[in-house]
Amino acid sequence: MFTLDGIRKLHSWTHASLTLVLEHLATIPAADYTREVPAFGFPTIHQQMAHIFNCEGFWIQILQGHVFRDRDPAGWPGVSGVRRLQHEVSRLTLDYLTGLSDERLNSHMELHFPDGDVAVRTPALVLHHVLTHAFHHKGQIVAMCRALGHPAPDTDLNQFE
Repeated sequence: MFTLDGIRKLHSWTHASLTLVLEHLATIPAADYTREVPAFGFPTIHQQMAHIFNCEGFWIQILQGHVFRDRDPAGWPGVSGVRRLQHEVSRLTLDYLTGLSDERLNSHMELHFPDGDVAVRTPALVLHHVLTHAFHHKGQIVAMCRALGHPAPDTDLNQFE
């Protein structure tokens, strides 16, 4: 059984790791932040970062039965724009968690998607997906930084407590 305290801690650690990446990205040339790197689903670091936070926002809205509008990366220019998006989406997640109990976190619910699809999942599973998804793309961003000649520092095993 998952707990709200545990999910909040994992969410905090995930965003702390993403903040480390954003701090590194603030040191690279803006042209490299938006340069296309072949062989990645989202070809720029900027698009990758926006995708991470768009996905978190999407799933939190779906869990609440709301319609989510993807934020166009162009509306969040540069690292500072993506930091604002991170803050906004993180707040949405924490606000959502405030209204849950441990029991509700682990209870199945119907999720309704904009395309009409319906799935049954627990909020805990959805939040697990959100956090592991962020690390998947964070790894791609670190690889992109390396390919562009800007290797990132360790962004995984830091002490955040």
